[in-house]
Amino acid sequence: MPLHAKESLRKMYSGAKSYCGGLVPSHSFSVSYLSHSLRSSNKASRHAVPFKARSFTQCSSGGSSADQEIVIAMGSNVGDRVSTFDRALQLMKSTCVNITRHACLYETAPAYVTDQPRFLNSAIRGTTRLGPHELLKRLKEIEKDIGRTGGIRYGPRPIDLDILLYGNSKINSETLIVPHERIHERPFVLAPLVDLLGTSTDDGIETSWHSLSKCSGGFFELWNKLGGESMIGTEGIKRVLPIGNCLLDWCERTLVMGVLNLTPDSFSDGGKFQQVEAAISQAKLLISEGADIIDIGAQSTRPFAKRLSPNEELERLVPVLHEITKVPEMEGKLLSVDTFYAEVATEAVKRGVHMINDVSGGQLDPRILRVAAELGVPYVTMHMRGDPSTMQSEQNLQYGDVCKEVASELYTQVREAELSGIPLWRIVLDPGIGFSKKSGHNLEVIMGLESIRREMGKMSIGASHVPLLLGLSRKRFLGEICNRANPVERDVATVAAVTAGILNGANIVRVHNVGYGADAAKVCDALREGRR
Repeated sequence: MPLHAKESLRKMYSGAKSYCGGLVPSHSFSVSYLSHSLRSSNKASRHAVPFKARSFTQCSSGGSSADQEIVIAMGSNVGDRVSTFDRALQLMKSTCVNITRHACLYETAPAYVTDQPRFLNSAIRGTTRLGPHELLKRLKEIEKDIGRTGGIRYGPRPIDLDILLYGNSKINSETLIVPHERIHERPFVLAPLVDLLGTSTDDGIETSWHSLSKCSGGFFELWNKLGGESMIGTEGIKRVLPIGNCLLDWCERTLVMGVLNLTPDSFSDGGKFQQVEAAISQAKLLISEGADIIDIGAQSTRPFAKRLSPNEELERLVPVLHEITKVPEMEGKLLSVDTFYAEVATEAVKRGVHMINDVSGGQLDPRILRVAAELGVPYVTMHMRGDPSTMQSEQNLQYGDVCKEVASELYTQVREAELSGIPLWRIVLDPGIGFSKKSGHNLEVIMGLESIRREMGKMSIGASHVPLLLGLSRKRFLGEICNRANPVERDVATVAAVTAGILNGANIVRVHNVGYGADAAKVCDALREGRR
């Protein structure tokens, strides 16, 4: 490899490492590894030619003979911005783009013309057979269908769809410039663009895209020059989760999810809240103690639990949902349903639930992925091998590197969810404490949450940034460590484990004793704030 190319690769590695907070190991982004990747990608793909972009000033507006990988930026600051994005995604899918990845969702301050509402920004990655100018024409038609009309430049708009990258092409015509000419100065474009890349370099088209950035360190370095991750959470740009009627900045503070089991056989509090009155009373208690989210489950997922049918689950769930949504204390709070059934998720959301918490990550009822996409609510995908009756089998407890394997298997679930139509900005990850793991594995995962994010980042920077939910409350491994056979006596141990989890990167903690959990979260947030 020529010396100038090696130097560029070193700068790209440095940029990726800085972008990920110094968490990228050198062996994952080494010059020798990149050199091998470049040779391999040249052999493997006719369309991705690293460090050699096609350049032309006139493009045919007809169809392309082969799929081209593209990146399209999205922006909106008029009307119901989230619904507008949902509609834009559907229209792109139905007319011109096979969407394969989504960036996170960002709320950003307006640029250039500052006297206007805040924007939502994101981006998608996909493939198309349309030529670049025909693609541009289709995107303009979608903008018009959604309601965009003429207006001042950089002014308010219901939707803005821009082609950032098209294959490995550099385009400069009267109507289209690719890469977008102002990428380098726009954090609201660079943040979602970088989300669609990975720190690993075995993707030839990504290497080509970096070479188009006009920066030796690629898009990672461009992003870092603007401030990178240090900008996120400021008034200028925030990562947000659309849930209920709000845009939730999950990095602002740790969220507490209170457990409400309607089951007779849950390991900790089975049988206590089967009656509607008892369930509502417990929900009010959880809220008074500081719960942000109430997670309602009507089926036990403890090891070897008997599986209910969707109808049996709904018989327990529906009466409680009917009453809990009337409770004044629920104002400003969120409801989650703990289910792996598509039918149950549908009925729950119809009755006011804001989030689906699926311990199987779509493995036990694959239809739930399409349903979650159609319902347009956040979806928690958890790591588990097998099902509750088999998850603790010897085969499912085999790990080499538990954090690396959990990350890899979770990312597979993320990809399935995205391809089913759930945008990344609606996905929450749960590493599955107590599911398909021995006590030692659970401890490694709690202390290795940053390692899991780092592994995810190799495949998708965006996936490494989504919220992490940690559910370890009163679990058996805590009882084994502290010699506490009764789950109710494990609350102090839960606080210790929750503290470790939050300080290692958890954003949401799921607990039975919300008072203790909320106090632990507040202390951890204060500690993290003091560290900044």
